[in-house]
Amino acid sequence: MNNPITMKLNADELILQALKEDITSEDITTNAVMPGSCKGQVDLICKQDGIVAGIGVFGRVFELLDEDTQMETFVQDGDEVKKGTKMAVLTGDIRVLLSGERVALNYLQRMSGIATYTHSMAALLKGSKTRLLDTRKTTPNMRIFEKYAVKVGGGCNHRYNLSDGILLKDNHIGAAGSVKRAVEMAKEYAPFVRKIEIEVENLEMVKEAVEAGADIIMLDNMTPEMMKEAVKLIDGRAQTECSGNVTKENIGQYLAVGVDFISSGALTHSAPILDISLKNLHAV
Repeated sequence: MNNPITMKLNADELILQALKEDITSEDITTNAVMPGSCKGQVDLICKQDGIVAGIGVFGRVFELLDEDTQMETFVQDGDEVKKGTKMAVLTGDIRVLLSGERVALNYLQRMSGIATYTHSMAALLKGSKTRLLDTRKTTPNMRIFEKYAVKVGGGCNHRYNLSDGILLKDNHIGAAGSVKRAVEMAKEYAPFVRKIEIEVENLEMVKEAVEAGADIIMLDNMTPEMMKEAVKLIDGRAQTECSGNVTKENIGQYLAVGVDFISSGALTHSAPILDISLKNLHAV
């Protein structure tokens, strides 16, 4: 997300939408106290320990308001920071620094919070074969930023959107009529290069999914004991994923299950922000 091509192709439009949401016609407060251009500097300070994600997005907000804005960074995405760390110094038109502050911090705080929470969960899986996945439970128009933050924190991305992969959930199975029929229909419709994943809730559904030839079987809202039975039943004939209200507090109970993946919506929908502020604004 620090790559300028990636930023322009994927992020700029979303950042501009966020800026337009915050500034419909003018920043009336800034214009009241700063009627003309004045060059200034401000420090970006981290106010709690965590993992940085989104420093490039943060800087891009100000660049889109004024391409002459400069940012000297002392950290990069993935770095561990401590409370009090000076992360960057911004130099530019004070009006731009004031008007872009909230939008830029919203991105950086949110993304760094997700990276920090993901890092803490991924650490609990260290040494096991199980990989941590995110979900599509993201904030509207924030998915590209939130899924990037998961990767920075040490997690892996599940499918990006509905066009990115096949995941047959309970209502898809209901629409098709059965687990077997849902898998059959997906195989008939999808290109052969696509893997087919299906969500199951009990051992009978597991057996049906294996026999139908599903590539990935998601064990949804099962007890750890039932999941162990399911993994034994699958016996390597499909990859396995554990899902269902997995958080940092309970992920440990799934370690002994032996699944290939654990997916957690909490990575993006429940991670608290990392407290970061712009301080010490002054003219130069």
